[in-house]
Amino acid sequence: MMPYLQECVLCNADGGILIASTDRWRVIRALDQEGFPLTYRVVWNAHVAEFSDLSQDERHECMAAVAWVEQAMRRFLQPQKINLAAFGNMVPHLHWHLVARYPWDSRFPASPWAAPVRENAVERWEALLPQQQQLEQYLCDDVALAHGY
Repeated sequence: MMPYLQECVLCNADGGILIASTDRWRVIRALDQEGFPLTYRVVWNAHVAEFSDLSQDERHECMAAVAWVEQAMRRFLQPQKINLAAFGNMVPHLHWHLVARYPWDSRFPASPWAAPVRENAVERWEALLPQQQQLEQYLCDDVALAHGY
C-alpha cells in the first residue's frame, strides 16, 4: 500500500488530465500552467517529497518515465526545447514538469515561470492540437508496451 496524505492534492486527485498511468507513476496534462497548454507532469503515485526518498530501483523507473514522456513530446510536438523541473515547493509530492518550449512562446527563452516578454500566441498553440492528440494517444497506448503493464 502506498503512503497517502489526505491534505495532499496529488494524493487526492490526478492533478490534471490523466493521460497514462502505472502502479508507480502517472502522466497528466497540466491545466494550471498559464500560457503553456503543452505542459505535462510525471507524478510519482506514492507520497514522497524528494527524489532521494525513492529506492534506487524507483529512481531509475521515475527517470525512465520522465525520459519516455520527453522523447514522445519531442517526436510529436517538435519543440525547440523541453524544460524539465522538479520543485515541490507548493506541492511537496514528487512530480516532474515537462514543458514544450517554442521560440514564439510568451516567455522564451526565459523560464516558463518568468514574466512574459511577448503576447501569448494562442493561434500557434491551437495549431498544435492535432499533434497534442497524437502524443496523448501514443502515451496512453504505449504505456502498457513500454513499461510492461
